[in-house]
Amino acid sequence: MSKILVVEDEKNILELVRFNLEREGYEVISTTDGACGLEMVREELPDLIILDVMLPGMNGLEVCRELQQDSATRFIPVIILSARAEELDRVLGLEMGADDYIVKPFSPRELVARVKARLRRSVLIEIRDEEKLAGRVLEIGRLVIDEEKYAVYLSGVKQDLTQKEFELLCYLARRRGKVFTREQLLAQVWGYDNPVDSRTVDVHIRHIRQKLEPEPGVCELIETVRGVGYRFKEDT
Repeated sequence: MSKILVVEDEKNILELVRFNLEREGYEVISTTDGACGLEMVREELPDLIILDVMLPGMNGLEVCRELQQDSATRFIPVIILSARAEELDRVLGLEMGADDYIVKPFSPRELVARVKARLRRSVLIEIRDEEKLAGRVLEIGRLVIDEEKYAVYLSGVKQDLTQKEFELLCYLARRRGKVFTREQLLAQVWGYDNPVDSRTVDVHIRHIRQKLEPEPGVCELIETVRGVGYRFKEDT
């Protein structure tokens, strides 16, 4: 049985989410406070987190940022619930480490469907890591990607990438020379295709470049193909 943590300060919404998840057989734990939610994540290590943005004290985006900085929690899927529907808010939520973003008011059926999709994706990632990628190390010039340990090294120095940055880098590096649109990368790395959120790909590419390309134009690993998307440099 999967354990889901719900962090939501509106009690009617919290109870609605709890009812629908428990009806599907999930174990639900909850809190109405951001800081308490963060502690519960570290203590309980849930399989998935449903996180409101507007919380008392520590807000949802701050919680996301803290989770990303902890190796024990950074790979737990996070679905954000928010009344903010603007593109910038969606992009910011995904940039902070969330895996999905649902706008209030929402359909309980859609929420449950997205929870199932995220949990299913997590299981597939575990199977992939254990059965296909165990012990595999990708070496490209000065760059080393250890897919089993979720570690990236540049000239022997370990680089601090978020989960999505790591997955995006691996996806491109394993397919050097092939061009992908933003929509294709959203579908393959994030697991869904939503054109409204396509800017988040640009944000993650920029962050990867900042971490792995200290000399812009000299050490370019990921190339921009104008009018199309991105590709990992074939002859690195």
